[in-house]
Amino acid sequence: MPPTTTGARPGRGSCPGSCPSVLVSGVDSQGEINADAAARTSNRQEQREFRVRNSWYQQFVEMMTKHMELETPTMALWAGGDEVNDYAQQKGHTTLARTRIGRIINVLKLHPDWKLTGPMWSIVSKAFVNLATGPVHIFVRAYNPDSILIRLEVPELWLVQRLNPAVEMIWHPLYTGPDGKTKEIDRDFRLVDNAEYQGRDTCVRVLVQYLRHFHDRDNKNATPAYKSTEELLAGNGHKDGI
Repeated sequence: MPPTTTGARPGRGSCPGSCPSVLVSGVDSQGEINADAAARTSNRQEQREFRVRNSWYQQFVEMMTKHMELETPTMALWAGGDEVNDYAQQKGHTTLARTRIGRIINVLKLHPDWKLTGPMWSIVSKAFVNLATGPVHIFVRAYNPDSILIRLEVPELWLVQRLNPAVEMIWHPLYTGPDGKTKEIDRDFRLVDNAEYQGRDTCVRVLVQYLRHFHDRDNKNATPAYKSTEELLAGNGHKDGI
């Protein structure tokens, strides 16, 4: 079947048996879809919206929605590296990777090119967020406005929240020390076991300020977060970065 964004779709199957073939077809189709998106518009957001119109990926999510059940009472979203996903799970929350659909995707290791698999994760992430019925814990070790968390999952969660006031966002800024242990940053910039914030802006401000004033530059575990923050600040007009 040729790559497509609309029209005929793969027949409904019973996952997980048919999932690999559906996902591989999605990967095979995505390159042409990306090219079509680039040809249609130079606007990045419009390109993103077009790239997620991969009927194979959409079919996969429809087949697998029932395999997204939360294994714990609370959902977790995250940004800042795979270790943050592990941290959230250790805290007793369910991340997308902890669901059956997440495990299937990770085991398959579809393709190293994010341009081909990123749209799939966007579709899956949006479906996952829509399962929220209560508090959602959001763990951030590095803030990137262009991340799936900030540009897709949180805006989608706002929509869910409008329909269900029981859904609330609880933000956690994180820092990983030289010993590899990840801690949360409280309002006094101490590393503690739990630090909760009701708003994104406060959480991000605490994270950025900690990286600016307390980060140990010899700490390689936090170097990616430090560098991404430095680049973000420089891009926003802070000439010296952090």
